[in-house]
Amino acid sequence: PIAARCGVFAKTDIQPLINEGAARADLAASIFQAVVNQTISGLACGKPIRGCVAFLGGPLHFLTELKKAFVRTLGLTPETTVDPENSHLFAAIGAALKAVGRTVALDELIDRLDRGVEITFEMPRLPALFADEGELEDFNARHALAVLPRGELSECRGDCFLGIDAGSTTTKAALIDDEKNLLYSFYRSNEGNPIDATMVMMRELYRQMPEGAFIANTCVTGYGEGLIKAAFKADLDEIETMAHYKGAEEFLPGVDFILDIGGQDMKCMKIKNGAIYNIMLNEACSSGCGSFIETYAKSVNMDAKTFAKEALFSESPVDLGTRCTVFMNSKVKQAQKEGASIGDISAGLSYSVIKNALYKVIKLRNSDETGDKIVVQGGTFLNDAVLRGFEKELGRNVTRPVIAGLMGAYGAALHVSDLHPEKSSVLTQEELKTFTHTAKPTTCRGCTNRCSLTVNTFDGGRRYISGNRCSKPLGGEKSELPNLYRAKREMLAKLCGKGSGTGERGRIGIPMGLNMFENLPFWFELFTSLNFEVVLSPVSSRELFKLGQSTIPSDTVCYPAKLMHGHVLSLINEGVETIFYPCMSYNFDEGKGDNNYNCPVVAYYPELLGANVTELKKVRYIDIYVGLHRPKDFEKRFAAYMAEKMGVPAGETKAAVRKAYAAYGAYKDRVRALAAEYIDYARANGKRIAVVAGRPYHADPEINHGIDELISSLGMVVVSEDGVNGLVQKAPRHILNQWTYQARMYDAARWTALQKDAELIQLISFGCGTDAITSDEVRDIMESAGKLYTPIKIDDISNLGAVRIRLRSMLAACESREGRQG
Repeated sequence: PIAARCGVFAKTDIQPLINEGAARADLAASIFQAVVNQTISGLACGKPIRGCVAFLGGPLHFLTELKKAFVRTLGLTPETTVDPENSHLFAAIGAALKAVGRTVALDELIDRLDRGVEITFEMPRLPALFADEGELEDFNARHALAVLPRGELSECRGDCFLGIDAGSTTTKAALIDDEKNLLYSFYRSNEGNPIDATMVMMRELYRQMPEGAFIANTCVTGYGEGLIKAAFKADLDEIETMAHYKGAEEFLPGVDFILDIGGQDMKCMKIKNGAIYNIMLNEACSSGCGSFIETYAKSVNMDAKTFAKEALFSESPVDLGTRCTVFMNSKVKQAQKEGASIGDISAGLSYSVIKNALYKVIKLRNSDETGDKIVVQGGTFLNDAVLRGFEKELGRNVTRPVIAGLMGAYGAALHVSDLHPEKSSVLTQEELKTFTHTAKPTTCRGCTNRCSLTVNTFDGGRRYISGNRCSKPLGGEKSELPNLYRAKREMLAKLCGKGSGTGERGRIGIPMGLNMFENLPFWFELFTSLNFEVVLSPVSSRELFKLGQSTIPSDTVCYPAKLMHGHVLSLINEGVETIFYPCMSYNFDEGKGDNNYNCPVVAYYPELLGANVTELKKVRYIDIYVGLHRPKDFEKRFAAYMAEKMGVPAGETKAAVRKAYAAYGAYKDRVRALAAEYIDYARANGKRIAVVAGRPYHADPEINHGIDELISSLGMVVVSEDGVNGLVQKAPRHILNQWTYQARMYDAARWTALQKDAELIQLISFGCGTDAITSDEVRDIMESAGKLYTPIKIDDISNLGAVRIRLRSMLAACESREGRQG
């Protein structure tokens, strides 16, 4: 599965899968299915696609597998489909039919074209990148000085050190000698197959290496780091942020700001006193990165270099804004209608890339935040127009290394240049001749995650497995380090086995999602005490999401909410006749914020389900408003409701409510006690603590995609924000905060900022604006304490390869910082 959102999100998922060796056939099928899912949930917006369906338009005409994906997903039959022979021409046929009975002379049509279209409005324009030829010459001369020492490979003897950067869209390599002279470099698109690109590089390098020179050590970095290391038996790997930093530091000692824009991602690093103290990456959407410019250049039959050159001489660049690729494409089309030249559009795109980096990724408030020694790198900065746009937007000159596109590979080579193993393990020239590679998809059955794996097999039976959320497919076991997310899931699962309810009053179904991940102990105790049998919906899964997909009215709502449609339908399919899912404007009052609201989705989604899931009208669906934050009032009102609607004596309900409050309090106390226990364990065993701050439903493995287990596998003890909630005194805030979950995150950030051995990771759900607001405030709390902050945005798909890069970057920066302080 890949993201069924815009093409950029889908590409963000596809690119790491390519670099992990996923088969092209599987990727093609994934893309077709994503189009189907996006149509059903995104375009239909909760209106079920029923009846007779016509397949029209070019994609459905030419792509038979796309058509089959629609038929399969919608359950269509030959009797319920219309597939015209000329379906790709239907819009043109309709236009022709519209014109029947009207005649226009051909000469008149030609005359209209000759006269052209009068433009009555125009898009805003930006300053030219260069005022004149002299300014361009000065620019070129200044950047031509940013060189590094080079040597001749043909004259080299002895140790050489190879760095390979398996990037998102390109493969790069740099070979240096023991004096750090660059002897050989390689840069090319991986064309969807990084192994083939690396093979070409290795064979070319071996052909050029003279007798007496040999590779003493090899290091791999980048998106495809794991695959390339396993395939070619490289000695070491290095997280790409650190590789880029090492390259920049060697090039410009004392660098304090690095911006790297690649084909698929952006990275910004801030350095103070020789240690990284902040890393920022584009959090999911790759709009505004190099691949967008390259894709547009291809659409006008130009290579990226020629397209960039056009921008240098534009007198009126088009202001295309900084929104996502889809919106930007619309603006490009509008600019073309208004007669903008290719140069104007190219220059406008260059400005957009920079503005996206500065104001969306880095969130720059003023140019002083960048420091004095600024290095820019990455393949996108080989584009002079992008570089010039950055300098103009920033208002200062920057340094672009002559090998800007190779800095990751160069940094990887530097990383191993001080290490001298007896012999490098990298494949020899002879071994390359018999090298083979196959990739096979499979599904792991080791646990309920059911991970979709790609098993890469190389000559001699060596294997590399990608897509796994734990170490089981690799022959090991899941990490046994304390993990509070895992503990909370286990505690909630055990509730169902308590058997305290006889079921004599019937069955009540509860959908296990959103706030039920926190409030279940309350409701479970209440209903079982009244002798109802509580039936929970199944554990969230992709299949559960598909079950309710056609009833989702908004594609922009967060994935946790989308899952609720499947949860209620699964209860109905199980034969449950009463489903309880109350509306809750307020959460429990923990005294931490200015108020204690639930977010609007958590508060009122029960009503949305009632309005959009028609099957709920066939059962008793209880979506009443309740206020658990006012115990006495809730007890009185709920007792009255149960007496009137369910025939339960008020006294029994009131006693059950008091038990429910006690059960909820005991559950929260247990969470805090476990957090304290896990923190003590971490400190006794020299482990770092990861405070994973989110919302209660982020404990759902389908929503967090196993990120908590991934963090645990990196050797960290995982605690949650509600586990450390209350460990710091209430502190004044500079904002109005009325949300319970956000108040916990602020407290978790304050506690983490005061600990030497703890780091903060915030999980953010797409579609939740309050999460975005919180992330900025949390970032300020952490930065004021000199601590790293790592936000991870998660949606219906979150590629763990990209998440792993972010987490390893955080840990590597921590080690850099602490080593420097030591």
